[in-house]
Amino acid sequence: MTASKPDDGPAGVNNGAGRERFLADAAARGLEVRLVERLAANSLEEAARILGIEAADIVKSLVVKHKDGSFLFALIPGGRQISWPKLRKLLGVNKLSLPTAETAFDATGYERGTITPLGSTSPWPVYADRSITGRRISLGAGEHGYSAFVEADALTAALDAVVADITEPI
Repeated sequence: MTASKPDDGPAGVNNGAGRERFLADAAARGLEVRLVERLAANSLEEAARILGIEAADIVKSLVVKHKDGSFLFALIPGGRQISWPKLRKLLGVNKLSLPTAETAFDATGYERGTITPLGSTSPWPVYADRSITGRRISLGAGEHGYSAFVEADALTAALDAVVADITEPI
């Protein structure tokens, strides 16, 4: 399995550096991803329509700040949100938070809306909601205007992710 170049489209913002980091990391992990250029969307439902998938198949990569100052990625499917009590219990901590956009960028090298564990400038641990498993999902690809498609089970295995019940309906 190997990473592939985008289907179409010119290099985006930052000359594609984030997208290239994403693809290089996927390739290094032997992970097959398909990158597609896409239009901007104003909602999860609109993004799903643009991509031709269900909203639940769009997975957000959220950066979460641990009380000790480190970070982790939480992979959350569309239509769901982090269950803070579940995630805190899983980690055995009493405090977690979402950092500012600037802090998330500093921790990952990606802007909000493009964040992905693949190609992050720091290899933070990954926690994936169990509801994403067993299907093909879409996630950020390191650059605005692009989405990546990948098999969730292959992604979680490649990232050595902890798969657990960490969400609740929105």
